[in-house]
Amino acid sequence: MRTFAKPAAVALAALLTLTACGGGGEAAPAAQGPQPLRMTIWTSNEAHLKLFDEIAAEYRKTRPDVGEIKFDPLPFENYTTTLTTQIAGGNAPDLAWILENSAPDFVSSGALTPLDDTLRKAEGYEFDDLTPSAVKLWQAEGKLYAYPFSTSPFGVFVNTDLLKKAGQKPPAEMIEDGTWTWEKVAAQNAAVAAETGKAGMVVRDFDYKGWDNLSTVWGGWGAQAWSEDGKSCGFDSPEMVEAMTFLHKSIFTDKAFPGPGTTADFFAGDAAMTITQISRASLLQDAKFGWDLVPLPAGPKGEYSVIGQAGLGVFKQSANAELAADFLAFFTNPGNSAKLAAYFPPPRASQLTADTLAKSNPLLKPGQLQEVVIGGIEKGVVKPNHTGQAELSQTVRAALDPLWQPGADVKAVLGGVCAKIQPMLGA
Repeated sequence: MRTFAKPAAVALAALLTLTACGGGGEAAPAAQGPQPLRMTIWTSNEAHLKLFDEIAAEYRKTRPDVGEIKFDPLPFENYTTTLTTQIAGGNAPDLAWILENSAPDFVSSGALTPLDDTLRKAEGYEFDDLTPSAVKLWQAEGKLYAYPFSTSPFGVFVNTDLLKKAGQKPPAEMIEDGTWTWEKVAAQNAAVAAETGKAGMVVRDFDYKGWDNLSTVWGGWGAQAWSEDGKSCGFDSPEMVEAMTFLHKSIFTDKAFPGPGTTADFFAGDAAMTITQISRASLLQDAKFGWDLVPLPAGPKGEYSVIGQAGLGVFKQSANAELAADFLAFFTNPGNSAKLAAYFPPPRASQLTADTLAKSNPLLKPGQLQEVVIGGIEKGVVKPNHTGQAELSQTVRAALDPLWQPGADVKAVLGGVCAKIQPMLGA
């Protein structure tokens, strides 16, 4: 597989340099008349965009000083690259979604406006309803620099019709009898691939590029990309070697996962299972197959959960930073948070109940929400994140490339990852 350049790392470094010098953190002079706002996002889902537009229209009813509010979708696979390039080029949006893996860089950069005062002063906002665990990643020195609008555990969507066609047990029965484990699930997916010609397990948004999504697999072995303090590489640990050996065998020997270059869309009925978050459930609105949503399979270290987080921040570069922060407060108030909960699990303690989530997630059953979302948030760990994540991520991806071929020496490849990134971890 190919190697690649480092545009995201370069752009983010430029952002940090600009803000450190004061050139990138100063707002431009405010213009006259109603002011437009632009918010970058990574979803193009029509249902999501419709809801966002409805919230924006409601906000503008009482704010004649606000013009068009544009939600600007950027491709997920290079979202941070594009965003940081815009910032470094002086074309920063007013607000932006931020991935958890780049949270440490953005929070520490000085590029974001602190939100605490605006949110606390907003009428009916109930700031103290935000759970400490949800806001932790987005805070520095007691200030909140982005609102964690989504704290979403990864679960497994299952095509129960394909399992039945391949003579396999449904996941509910396996959970009941304690066999919902990676070993058994891999065997099921291999059977589906062999019997039906469809794909087995798809790790959504991995595609042999987004390696951090594999934390949804290696977490079952207790493996980590790096230590809790971020100073020591974990790719060469016995746990990671065992997990990646399992994954490699599942891909290239058992065919339980589609191999490099193979595309399979679970939501179109092309795969038995996919690991992703509940925001994808809307894609099953018109599904023509039976399906279920269940927690990640247990690994050798038992049950576990992995969480993806997304924050929403306001850039100091914005000429309308004050308006943008006010809109953020409206967009995320209790009422709108409940609406957004249809796709993005909220950070509000009062809304993190199965009954509450079920009202805005009609495709999902309360039991599914309790097991996958509520239970997942309670015991989950956030996907890998680190300062300098852009360059780290690219380096890991390049170092893992030799792994994605038959006959790869898993231990040697993982040792090579650590040789590359250990100097970057700041130990």
